[in-house]
Amino acid sequence: MEPGKHFPRESGSSMKIAVCMKQVPAVSEGNMDPKTGVLLRAGMEAIVNVYDLAALEAALRMKESIDASIHVFTMGPSKAESVLREAFAMGADEGWLICDKAFAGADVLATSYTLMQAIRAVGDFDLILCGKQTTDGDTAQVSGGLARWMDIPHANWVTEVINISHKEINVRYNMENSTVTASMSLPCLVSVEKDFFIPRMPSLKLKISGKKKTVHVLTIEDLEDQDKKHYGLSGSATKVRKIFPPPRTKHQEPVTFDGDKAAEYILSQLSDVNLF
Repeated sequence: MEPGKHFPRESGSSMKIAVCMKQVPAVSEGNMDPKTGVLLRAGMEAIVNVYDLAALEAALRMKESIDASIHVFTMGPSKAESVLREAFAMGADEGWLICDKAFAGADVLATSYTLMQAIRAVGDFDLILCGKQTTDGDTAQVSGGLARWMDIPHANWVTEVINISHKEINVRYNMENSTVTASMSLPCLVSVEKDFFIPRMPSLKLKISGKKKTVHVLTIEDLEDQDKKHYGLSGSATKVRKIFPPPRTKHQEPVTFDGDKAAEYILSQLSDVNLF
């Protein structure tokens, strides 16, 4: 849906849109727990995952065209509340912080299951929006896992929302060698490409009012399934055997050769790394 493009507003009950967002480290490097393989986030500066801001922007554009309320869900420690405050400043209506020690260390499987339990604990949603991936995990699998747990249709890599009603959504998404246009009945899940949904600037008015909004906290006691074995490290199928940082590339001085000497130098460098 292009900025400024509006569809005829439908009458009827308000649509409920859930947007999944995550707080991620602001840096690309960090220390890992050698036993669990989990990133040690304590003391690291945190920001909102840029891919999830695109999902929120997609929801806000839909809200401009159809009567809807936007509920943002974020899973993390108490400081992740800042994600919801930022979402409020952009136009989100409700914020839900999924926060419990039992959820710590979750992989894709446990994360998507926890999100499903939290969303269902709040109520029925017509549409769930996710970013393509997160900058700290890069798996791009949580949205598909969540849709599977929810047992609803989903589309990934969405570049455009063509139309939306209270019954269905029409989207365009990219495959490796083709572009697909698809229609899905609601409820369903959509993950979007960030370059096609550039997030708007937060509103000062909404930022001020957002500070007064209530952030709802969901713990394991609020979920239907309260078995701790299904969450966090215990509920994760991924088992890390060994983790280590990649070797740093040493600084190299540029060299210049002409003709055959350049070819001889390249060959000597390749020979040094046992490629021949």
